[in-house]
Amino acid sequence: MRLTGRTDYALRAALELAAHGGGPLTTDEISRLQGIPTSYLGAILAELRRASIVRARRGPEGGWFLTRAAAEISLADVIRAVGGALTDVAGTRPENLHYSGPAAGLQPVIVALRAAERQILETVSLADVVAQKLPTRIRRLLDDPHAWE
Repeated sequence: MRLTGRTDYALRAALELAAHGGGPLTTDEISRLQGIPTSYLGAILAELRRASIVRARRGPEGGWFLTRAAAEISLADVIRAVGGALTDVAGTRPENLHYSGPAAGLQPVIVALRAAERQILETVSLADVVAQKLPTRIRRLLDDPHAWE
């Protein structure tokens, strides 16, 4: 799995909002706190708004808010909002891949990879990451020393 810079920024912005406890943060504040270029962040926040992950309020007490509790927003929700599908091959979803000959067995492996990504990214919420309390299944994966190589 490869996360684009845009996806990384979206995750970091959403996590900053989750950590802020429901109060508003301006684009400039998120930018400063996470070291994300402000002009780029504005476009990312707009994508997150279109996906109903964040909302904006204008005025002196305005800024960006999460639309739901951080525990109800998964990492997969944020990734899909800015990056589309979790797993694809050159823009093609795994179920639409067609291989032949010795590569014919590759499609099920890529489908399984997507399933494994979903099992992690759909079960870890913004609140889990902010609290640094990952689900047991994820912690078990991290206990394997090879996970860090």
